[in-house]
Amino acid sequence: MQILGRLFCSLVLFCAIQVSAQEVTEIEAQQQQQYIQWASELWDSMDPQTGNIQLPGEVAELNVPDNFYFLNAADAHKVLEDIWGNPPGSAGSMLGMLFPVGSTPFESDTWGVTIEYEQDGYVTDEDADEIDYDALLTQMQEDTAQISADRVAQGYDAISLVGWAAAPYYDKSSNKLHWAKEIRFGDSPTNTLNYNIRVLGRKGVLVLNFIAGMEQLTLIDQNLDSVLNIADFKEGAKYADFDPDIDDVAAYGIGALVAGKVLVKTGLIAAALIFLKKFGVIIVLALGAFARKLYKGRKAHANNIDSD
Repeated sequence: MQILGRLFCSLVLFCAIQVSAQEVTEIEAQQQQQYIQWASELWDSMDPQTGNIQLPGEVAELNVPDNFYFLNAADAHKVLEDIWGNPPGSAGSMLGMLFPVGSTPFESDTWGVTIEYEQDGYVTDEDADEIDYDALLTQMQEDTAQISADRVAQGYDAISLVGWAAAPYYDKSSNKLHWAKEIRFGDSPTNTLNYNIRVLGRKGVLVLNFIAGMEQLTLIDQNLDSVLNIADFKEGAKYADFDPDIDDVAAYGIGALVAGKVLVKTGLIAAALIFLKKFGVIIVLALGAFARKLYKGRKAHANNIDSD
């Protein structure tokens, strides 16, 4: 009788576990369906664009090729705040975003490029050939360690600058600067990639930042030239149009563009990546096919409109 009693208790426990697992599966399926409906409606509200695009402020423009698409400022806010979970208002300075064709912001392995404009004046490039980027990296790492201590004291994850993922490079002919940093947040098993592009202009700088994972560095490198060619200033606002008699000069140079802004964008990127990891394995696996279906559906709809 004692043995039978134990078997009965085990059977009851097994049944309870099965029921509980079934309830969890049903909840996950319901949550996934709700997310898919929300994502579909949000994606339908966006307006992917290609070709020549005039950025707000009328000083810069994009020439977006067919292998990319552009989302305007309003849609960029939806991506950064609604989809990727950054704090409300954090995307207020965004002029738009670039994404590779065939992907949507809903995929866990997607990458995008944010676009901003900082009108701080003409940034002189006179010191570009004299900068010791190894020494600059050391200083940046020390500054990051100090900021990390403050983060930890406030209850946030520690942050460390591992090193260059791509050393800074300035092209004097195009007045474009780019570099990449490898950053570690807390105990995360994977590091964060922070890839930056700066386009120098007459009165300010176009700020382009890749939001991607460290494992996507090779992919970003392959697309770097394409992105570099997309954004530029319009005639009259280019770097060569600088007039020292009437134009303001920025209080910093090329080195400060790399070092002085080191952590300003990092919080945005970190929040986006952390949010993407919150969906859970089941939902993330399903979203890959869902996101591709979303994009194909949008493309087919656009083709039907063009043929009418």
